Amino acid sequence: MITFTDLQEGVYDLNIFKAFFLAGGPGSGKSYVVQRTTGGLGMKVINSDDIFEKMLDDELGTQDLRDIDPTVRDEIRGRAKALTKKKKDNFLEGRLGLIIDGTGKDYDKISGQKSKLDNLGYDTYMIFVNTSLDTALERNQMRPRKLKDSMVTLLWNQVQQNIGKFNILFKPSNFIIVDNNDAREDLMPPIIKIVRRFAKKKVTNHIAQGWIKMELAKKERGESGTIGTGRVTSTRKQTIDPEKLDKIQKSGFVKFARKTR
Repeated sequence: MITFTDLQEGVYDLNIFKAFFLAGGPGSGKSYVVQRTTGGLGMKVINSDDIFEKMLDDELGTQDLRDIDPTVRDEIRGRAKALTKKKKDNFLEGRLGLIIDGTGKDYDKISGQKSKLDNLGYDTYMIFVNTSLDTALERNQMRPRKLKDSMVTLLWNQVQQNIGKFNILFKPSNFIIVDNNDAREDLMPPIIKIVRRFAKKKVTNHIAQGWIKMELAKKERGESGTIGTGRVTSTRKQTIDPEKLDKIQKSGFVKFARKTR
């Protein structure tokens, strides 16, 4: 569980109030790109696929979705998404930096998520990992969680149709396209610089600026509260009654401290 101390320390973290959306079809290499571009920044990855794949291994002994009953698959995926949502809500409580990993096939869903984050004070960005359909189909055959070729093709087409809309939604200045077709060509260095510059820049959302100012003021006063809700509970540092302090001898301080824990 995130403690209040953790959240207050986060006020000084440059990554708070930053959210990067990942988009790209199956086999695009999003996991590779996110590791290369955001590794070491301390941002929290929101991805139900990791939990989903572990559940598939633990419960069914395989990640090959071509051989799994759709009803069983969807039930497991539902539980994975529920657990992921709990993690995300916990991270949002502290306004921690987020990486939201998805395919990008559902424009309305991402648009809605972005709107909610904007209203919380987040600066939002998108990293769109692009490949050709042939590359996506080839990579699908090499990974443990395989899809039917028809599903890969469907998802690829859905994602491609949203590129222009995402560019408008996030604005060109906050929209990064990564061409990840040729695994032999390392295109990451310039992308890494761009992503890290975004992650470390001062937050621009005025809601976040007000939130940070409020939390720093509470920290200065020695107060704590439920971060982000506006509720404040005074928890000033404990002080010793002057009369009791006079009675404490140096040799007896440890004994006194034990009694007053």
